Amino acid sequence: MTKLTVGNKHQEMKDNVLKGGHEKYHGKNKEQGKLFVRERLELLFDEGLQAEDGTFANVLAGDLPSDGVVTGIGKIHGRTVCVMANDSTVKAGSWGKLTVEKIIRIQETAEKLNVPLLYLVDSSGARITDQLEMFPGRRGAGRIFYNQVKLSGRIPQICLLFGPSAAGGAYIPAFCDVVVMVEGNASMYLGSPRMAEMVIGEKVDLETMGGAIMHCSVSGCGDVLAKTEEEAIAYARQYISYFPDNFKNKPNVEEPKLPKTFEKSIEEIIPANQNAPFNMYDLIDRIIDEGSFCEVKKLFAPEIITGFGRINGQSVGIIANQPRVKGGVLFHDSADKAAKFINLCDAFHIPLIFLADVPGFMIGTNVEKMGIIRHGAKMIYAMSEATVPKITVIVRKAYGAGLYAMAGPAFEPDVCIALTGAQIAVMGPEAAINAVYANKIASLPKEVQAAFINQKREEYQEEIDVYRLASELIIDDVIEPNELRKTLEIRLDAYKSKELTFTERKHGVSPV
Repeated sequence: MTKLTVGNKHQEMKDNVLKGGHEKYHGKNKEQGKLFVRERLELLFDEGLQAEDGTFANVLAGDLPSDGVVTGIGKIHGRTVCVMANDSTVKAGSWGKLTVEKIIRIQETAEKLNVPLLYLVDSSGARITDQLEMFPGRRGAGRIFYNQVKLSGRIPQICLLFGPSAAGGAYIPAFCDVVVMVEGNASMYLGSPRMAEMVIGEKVDLETMGGAIMHCSVSGCGDVLAKTEEEAIAYARQYISYFPDNFKNKPNVEEPKLPKTFEKSIEEIIPANQNAPFNMYDLIDRIIDEGSFCEVKKLFAPEIITGFGRINGQSVGIIANQPRVKGGVLFHDSADKAAKFINLCDAFHIPLIFLADVPGFMIGTNVEKMGIIRHGAKMIYAMSEATVPKITVIVRKAYGAGLYAMAGPAFEPDVCIALTGAQIAVMGPEAAINAVYANKIASLPKEVQAAFINQKREEYQEEIDVYRLASELIIDDVIEPNELRKTLEIRLDAYKSKELTFTERKHGVSPV
């Protein structure tokens, strides 16, 4: 009888814990289109959460089941991963002493197991009433961020942001490799709109200050904008498939697929006119395994494309200029976007493919004030340091420092390939002729100016002809556009055994 009573008590307490907070908070979440934390975990994992830690944390408090956070271990695509997930039905997912301790412990578990860690964030931040216990100490909230930095580049860290990530808690997404934000519900901010009005006199709504659309398109703090929680979770499951469990391993090779078939070939979609826009996504789709593209930061700095794909089943990172947006010119934001992506791929042994169609970096007063030189240096720094296989493809043009940023010949790509008709130069023909001959052109009679300009343009074109570049070993190969997929297959297979130490030092001093 005693055992039965004990068993009943245990089951009752467990049932109470698993239900989360009060029913009214569940109802509020449903109104907002938000899933209960345990429903999210069911969708995330192959077979649900397999092992949970700290289930009964703060159970005796009565109104703090699991102290507002679920931590444990599950499997995605058959691979072990760790997770921490806020329960927004428990005091809005706020952090107390045991919340913080549970998060720190799952980070330590992920470090010991050398497996990816996912953060499912939906939290209003610290409980002010518990600040002495959870905020300043050696195992206080700051330790979470310290651990994230320690784990960075060691294991993949993924943040799914379903609700707020407030104040200091906003640094959880900031230190993750990728941040997926759910439109309409996700937000992150250091100070709430109410605090901003009180402290600095600014009146602003939450969406404008820290909403998902703003962060994914303007600040760049968000990487992926999802319309629903289900979409966010599906993205995380896809994203993790491109990565190894940790830095010691290489990504798994999946079943190879051919690229999707299209009516027009690569040669037919690339305009001969260097300045005519075309959609770089059309080229990407023709060189990667069908359905394998997984883009990062699509809405932020869209003049450059960053994303994962597969070629013959092998994970690759793609960095490509987008001529349809601002002509593919590099800005400070696009340089930052590329630098982060390069670092991410290099940390986890994912080869890099640069598809260069770049007029250079933007010039002018505005971008200089934005610090475009140091931002551009950040991209070049990250690209230089990367020791994974690097394949550079000059699609049509690579002018000025744009050539450098897109892994030009001086930066030790494993190969620099040019498509027929491609150009490498300090600047394009029109700009070069104007720079050198502006005074001469102005002094000529109007009726002969056009003929003079055409003559100089032809001379310049001969100077930067792709076969002259190949003759001088500036580029390693010139190929027909339709040969690109096969060429990449051969090169990637050959470079699998690449081993390189960039240099010996404690660490560099990166431009920021």
